Amino acid sequence: MTTRKYLVLAGVTVFGAAGDSMLSHGMKQAGNISLHHLQGVLLAVLNPWVAVGIVLLLAFFASYMNALSWADLTYVLPATSLGYVLLALVAKFALHEEVSPLRWLGIALISGGVGFVAGGPALTSHDHKPPPSREEREKDGAPTEEVVSGGVQR
Repeated sequence: MTTRKYLVLAGVTVFGAAGDSMLSHGMKQAGNISLHHLQGVLLAVLNPWVAVGIVLLLAFFASYMNALSWADLTYVLPATSLGYVLLALVAKFALHEEVSPLRWLGIALISGGVGFVAGGPALTSHDHKPPPSREEREKDGAPTEEVVSGGVQR
């Protein structure tokens, strides 16, 4: 695996945990909101912490989609589960939330499960070939299609 791919997986982990943390902090400042009062939703989104959290979560989704473009979900999801540990540490020490021993046990079980999954065979090597050219399709005897205004002509 290349350095770029490790950075993408690290990005998924860090952007997800940081985005969730910022969103949590901002929503605690904004207070309760209701979808029946859209003004409160708009004010919550304009909170700087919430806005930064949304941007970081957008970066998380972009990194996640990138990772899924070259690896299986069964590889990407466990590889980014370090985010659970990171998120619990941020919640405990930065947001001053109570993380119960039962939650720490759950995080340890998830991390242990990831160790089992990571020890299994990697099924993420796919040959991504470009679609065959028109000449290759004609050589193979496959029907070709030409796009004509108003429809497809065979």
